[in-house]
Amino acid sequence: MPHPLSKSLGLVLAAALALSAGVPAAHAADDVAARVKALNALLAEQWQWQMQQSPEFATAIGDYRYNDRWSDLSLAHVAVQKRETEAFLKRFEAIDTTGFAEQDRLNQQLMVRQLRDNLRGIALKTYEMPLDQFVGLHLQLAQFVAIMPFDSTKHYEDYVARLNQVPAVFDQLIGVLKQGEKDGLMPPKFLLEKVVAQCRAIAKPAGEASVFGQPVTKFPDAVPAADRARLHDAVIQAVDEKVRPAYLKLADFVEKQYAPKGRTGLGLWALPDGAARYRFAIEQMTTTDMAPEKIHALGLSEVARIEAEQDAIARKLGYKDLAAFRAALKSDPKIKPASREQILDLYRKYIAQMEPKLPQLFGLLPKARLEVLPVEAFREKEASAAQYTTGTPDGSRPGKVWVNTGDFEHRNLLEVESTAYHEGVPGHHMQLSIAQELPSLPPFRQQGGYTAYVEGWALYAERLGKEVGFYTDPYSDYGRLCDELLRADRLVLDTGVHAMHWTRPQMVDFFRRHSCETEPDIQAETDRYIAWPAQALAYKLGQMKFLELRARAQKELGDKFDIRAFHDEMLNGGALPLDVLDARTDAWIAAVEAGAAPAHPVAAAQ
Repeated sequence: MPHPLSKSLGLVLAAALALSAGVPAAHAADDVAARVKALNALLAEQWQWQMQQSPEFATAIGDYRYNDRWSDLSLAHVAVQKRETEAFLKRFEAIDTTGFAEQDRLNQQLMVRQLRDNLRGIALKTYEMPLDQFVGLHLQLAQFVAIMPFDSTKHYEDYVARLNQVPAVFDQLIGVLKQGEKDGLMPPKFLLEKVVAQCRAIAKPAGEASVFGQPVTKFPDAVPAADRARLHDAVIQAVDEKVRPAYLKLADFVEKQYAPKGRTGLGLWALPDGAARYRFAIEQMTTTDMAPEKIHALGLSEVARIEAEQDAIARKLGYKDLAAFRAALKSDPKIKPASREQILDLYRKYIAQMEPKLPQLFGLLPKARLEVLPVEAFREKEASAAQYTTGTPDGSRPGKVWVNTGDFEHRNLLEVESTAYHEGVPGHHMQLSIAQELPSLPPFRQQGGYTAYVEGWALYAERLGKEVGFYTDPYSDYGRLCDELLRADRLVLDTGVHAMHWTRPQMVDFFRRHSCETEPDIQAETDRYIAWPAQALAYKLGQMKFLELRARAQKELGDKFDIRAFHDEMLNGGALPLDVLDARTDAWIAAVEAGAAPAHPVAAAQ
């Protein structure tokens, strides 16, 4: 909701403008209301268009109207999207926001910014490289099975329709890949070779054993018994006759025609307009205009600071220095998991112990449930240690923390506590669920995904465990610093490979010297940064912004500062670009100082 101060100032300004023009204030207020109404109608229209354009996104957030189809990936449709995006942009830019309340003004500004960024991405043809080993389309389709609803005959029938369309989707994908090759937009060759192996691994299991066949291994009670045999056979037929052959066809194309032409230079610098592409990626992922060189230097500084704190823990535990402590940890059985299940149990334990502490830190609390599950076997080798996927706004599907338990013998437990807070509460699940549940925001902001905000918040949230009395074990606190060190490493490694021509051995060597990561994670993370430029920068830069804003509010508000009110202010506008969050926080600080905004949260959003 708009702050009382900003709202009252807006009304005063509107009245003043109206009087100066010889128009009664009441008429000016009516004019503002009419323009806000027009904005909201246009936002609703654009949202419906977005749902139609992105059926997978619609499914993910619980809008099941388009569950029987996939997005149109064809090059011809890109031209349609460009034309329609330009038309929406022109209409949103034409709306005069004079006199609007804060949230209404932000709605217009953020939509204009989003549409402009989409057009910039189309101009750079970023859509022409949709395959990589970390977030490639072939993985997204397989992972998507866990998001689709299977609670009615209709939803199973929609699923069958989708399965039967997979060959057409992959044919469109191949067309895009061929155009990317013509334009010189090729991913690194060695990553494409990993894609081939992944496609074949997904295609290999048949029938119910396939990830695509699993929904018919057990039907929910809501599906009538009379429908089950028919639906079972239809799904299995589609899996074995459509989906698996489509994956094999894609694997053959990538292996024989596409991967051999993959680029040998690892960074974006190797692509046409590579420097501009990396700058764009930095802007999109971090919502800043920081130069790669400045980010690199900041990363080196943060690595040194964090390692100094780790060194202090090592010496307190009786070791000569950090290097000696790290060497000892490599063979310490206490930090090694005994099983896959132990890793999952620890995630559940830490999330459970944090939940009753949340009211100490927040007035806003999420209603959505949270589950902890193992990462699917087909992506264990390339997946990160843990990932979060949102639930639906209505709560019918809970949020999920996906934990990589693969190769558990070579993992350690040091970072489980901090990662549990990062992915669960008070991290991703907290922030993303609250955003979905904010009734005053339009859907595009409830589902907003500015990476620096989202990931920065989750990294900031890791520290909150320490503030409520956790990380009592020095090894766990060391693990917390390990997680922060990883994010500082990313500033160095991402800019290293994409702007400074670092080789993969250089990246791995730096990683081994300046991290606590196990070898499987080092290898997977290194390839992740190569595949997904600038995404890894968002965590540390976002966290540092939240810490900066908190320090600013504490300094300026003094005794009026309340941690719950501050956190609620950080979360009650949904995900925002960091520059917008900065300005919004300044306005909140001024409102609290003036007594026009509450210094303490009034009530939880239940």
